[in-house]
Amino acid sequence: MNKNSDTLDDYLDSHYIHRSNWLRAAVLGANDGILSTASIAIGVAAASNIRDPIVLATLAGLVAGALSMAAGEYVSVSSQTDVENADIEREKIELAEMPEIELQRLAEIYEKRGLKKETALIVAKEFTEHDALAAHVRDELGINEISQAKPIQAALASGAAFTIGGLLPFFVVIFFPLKSMEYYLYGFAILFLIILGGLSAKTGGSSITKAVLRITFWGTVAMGLTALVGYLFNVNVG
Repeated sequence: MNKNSDTLDDYLDSHYIHRSNWLRAAVLGANDGILSTASIAIGVAAASNIRDPIVLATLAGLVAGALSMAAGEYVSVSSQTDVENADIEREKIELAEMPEIELQRLAEIYEKRGLKKETALIVAKEFTEHDALAAHVRDELGINEISQAKPIQAALASGAAFTIGGLLPFFVVIFFPLKSMEYYLYGFAILFLIILGGLSAKTGGSSITKAVLRITFWGTVAMGLTALVGYLFNVNVG
């Protein structure tokens, strides 16, 4: 095997953008799992004196949320895939019906990126001879292996991440004292969110401090408003 080729592959794999698809779905799923499940539990705990309704509501929110997250992500990303496939089919037709115009269009793209007109045309011709459709899909449509939608991958990542995230506040509901349950839930949810923010930032190569502050602020807002609703309605379940 070519050593230089292996080195290049390792270099390309080291870039954070290669993780963007699954990382986005996983972080979104885990964040929603922690936040929505904890918020439901806090809202019910604020209006209940017994544990069973809190456990039931939290479990229902966990199951429904995981399924909803997976289904929603699948539908959303599938819609993106449909658009991409439609554009690719259209590009095939255009390449068959007006290859010269498509060649010029490709050359103009390279020229706008900084190549001289003559060089851009040479590059466009060479790419067209090698694989015309691949060149237009990549450079005209902007679709590549990194950005290409993957519905199943996104759905599984979101659903699994939501479940893992949602189990954390669920365990708090089961094992921690009923008295001041809202405060336990809030404290641990924020802790979980901080850990998640730090891990996602490190994995994605972004600022850990910024990620933690962002996720903590919005988590506090969401759980605070949910607890307020529970207190305002004060529907005592037990």
